[in-house]
Amino acid sequence: MRGSSRGAVRQGRAAFDAALPTVADKAVLADELFAVTALLDENATLRRALADPSREGSDKAALAQRLLAGKVSEAASSIVSALVAGRWSEERDLSDTTERLAVEASLVGAEQEGRIDTVEDELFRFERVVAASPELRDTLTNRQGDAAGKAEVVSTLLRDKAAPESVRLARQAVLAPRGRRFDTVLDTYLRYAAARREQLTAVVTTAAPLTTEQTGRLASALQRIYSKPILVQQLIEPDVIGGIRVQVGDEVVDGTVLRRLDEARRHLAGG
Repeated sequence: MRGSSRGAVRQGRAAFDAALPTVADKAVLADELFAVTALLDENATLRRALADPSREGSDKAALAQRLLAGKVSEAASSIVSALVAGRWSEERDLSDTTERLAVEASLVGAEQEGRIDTVEDELFRFERVVAASPELRDTLTNRQGDAAGKAEVVSTLLRDKAAPESVRLARQAVLAPRGRRFDTVLDTYLRYAAARREQLTAVVTTAAPLTTEQTGRLASALQRIYSKPILVQQLIEPDVIGGIRVQVGDEVVDGTVLRRLDEARRHLAGG
């Protein structure tokens, strides 16, 4: 995202943070912002008009308010108005930011209900389930398939098995992938969750399940290295090389990672 768009993002986020305390149902706000994202994606003329850096911000905000009047809540209207009033260097930055705030509205609802960890874990594991099933993957990623039908497949699979926020976000990933693959959309949502909580996610692939003690030791060692809280997501693959593989962002370490991290910690402590 270009520098001139960052100011607009901060402006929109400030409006988002100010509106949240007034919103009783975060799911409604999430759905409204997802709907605005779809509107921007589907209407190039409108998107250009609202993201045009040469137009006065107040004029763009007034246009957004007229378009959304009576269709979304006051909170959603104020957020979108603040977003479009900013200067955007790329049209896509506006719709990307609207989508991100929609995801965050859903995540805030999960935080308030004390199930944000559950939502992150369920989205991660559902993405792995889809990746492991060629038939399911083809069903959910078929560009010729009916989006509503794919969303219903997601609902059927997760019904009574996942938090409502997990279901909503997984459905959104097939309803409006916005040109991305299903796994990429869910990975994006999980990055938003991690960023909101100022933590990193470590994907740990092991030949056998780690014990609670081992998971705690690994998370603690990684936290010392990266200076941020670490959420450990574990995958089991019996043939993984070296017995364990850890990925944090783009960084990957193969081999006996727990031993290596412990050795590095002792070396640093001794230095």
